[in-house]
Amino acid sequence: MSDHTFRDSIATVDKQGKRNWIFAKQPKGRWYNIRSWVSLFYFSVFVSLPFISISGRPLFMLNVIEGKFILFGAIFWPQDFFIFVLAMMAFILFIVVFTMAFGRLFCGWMCPQTIFMEMLFRRLEYWIEGDAAAQKLLQQSPWNTNKIIRKTGKHLAFYALSFLIANIFLAYIIGAKALGRIITEPLSEHAGGFIAILVFSGVFYGVFAFMREQICTIVCPYGRLQGVLLDKDSILVAYDYERGEPRGKFRKDASRAQGDCIDCMQCVKVCPTGIDIRNGTQLECVNCTACIDACDFMMEQTGRPKGLIRYASENGIAQKKKLHFTPRLRVYTSVLTLLLIAIGAMLGSRKPVSGTIMRTAGMLYQERGADSLTNLYRIKLINKTTKDIPLELRLEDEAGVISMAGNTLIHVKAEGQGEGTFFVVLPKTAVHKRKSTLYIGLYENNERITRLRTTFLGPVQ
Repeated sequence: MSDHTFRDSIATVDKQGKRNWIFAKQPKGRWYNIRSWVSLFYFSVFVSLPFISISGRPLFMLNVIEGKFILFGAIFWPQDFFIFVLAMMAFILFIVVFTMAFGRLFCGWMCPQTIFMEMLFRRLEYWIEGDAAAQKLLQQSPWNTNKIIRKTGKHLAFYALSFLIANIFLAYIIGAKALGRIITEPLSEHAGGFIAILVFSGVFYGVFAFMREQICTIVCPYGRLQGVLLDKDSILVAYDYERGEPRGKFRKDASRAQGDCIDCMQCVKVCPTGIDIRNGTQLECVNCTACIDACDFMMEQTGRPKGLIRYASENGIAQKKKLHFTPRLRVYTSVLTLLLIAIGAMLGSRKPVSGTIMRTAGMLYQERGADSLTNLYRIKLINKTTKDIPLELRLEDEAGVISMAGNTLIHVKAEGQGEGTFFVVLPKTAVHKRKSTLYIGLYENNERITRLRTTFLGPVQ
């Protein structure tokens, strides 16, 4: 279209700056059915994941309060923060490349906001208040018994669903066992946890009952980024203007001198963000495919081929090419695959035990006998496994020995910490610099788990 004034404002705000409430018609069709099955799988994973345990440890938990993160049974502590930083950087790059290649595919198919809003809360709304036309009539009608019952019932159902989601969400943070104690034990013992549930419930209720599509168009930064990440080869939900224009109302006895678009507005009526996809790529579009199903149905009813609105790229529509796996998409997909492998390698490269070695502050070297020098150290260890580990310290690649101050083994409890004090004893002939680098291996039953780096202070040469 030559007129781009529609881009001066968003569809959910009128000229006076007031909220335009969106009454989206319920979609029906192939894409909506596929999304329903995907959503069912999504909900199953969301509900079950925090309650699945492996060897007594949750499969997935993000305990920000204690700095304890469990991903697929592997535990991460604050000491592993660098891995998270690298993984997060790789994930951000993954999002950039994914958006450049596949547009906002994530928003329509995997984003929690879209899935919960369209496949759960809005379906509940359809069941209680009816389809879009019935909702609009109910909104405009005076407050009577029918309206009070339906509105109250909807908001009570919305809050109950939000309360359930809040409990599951909290299980991701504190774990299913801790959530169980909050639910079953006296409220006075878990006041903080109960308040957290109420806060999360209020947030989810506010988002899905009132904010709704505003989250996608105003709050979410990802939608804003698409303007700089998308190009004319990106895959998106698009209207084929080459085939559809000029538009014209459908008449059975009329010749088809016009384009295939019959201007029925069905694509607008089903849009959850209230846009007209025929205007082109827009900030508000979440690629939910509702307009594809609506348009395909109308094309089928009027004897026209489907696909007037479809997954395509701007260049594909302009050049009248079908969507295919281009060399560019192959490159981007290869990069995405490499990024996923890199993220997996970083997460899988963790050692079961980590620690730090600190030389005793304020102490220089000491002489032991006539031919040896010593440094005093303190070691702190973290056990990331679910079993107790007895560890032995050994000096790597050096002629000296380690002399423990106390027990010869350091016992580190499961998912706990351990510490010890020890001397490193080196012959004077092996010390050639003021500060030398040493590596100390951590061994369990003569098998090295990892090694740590430290320094040894000697006399000035």
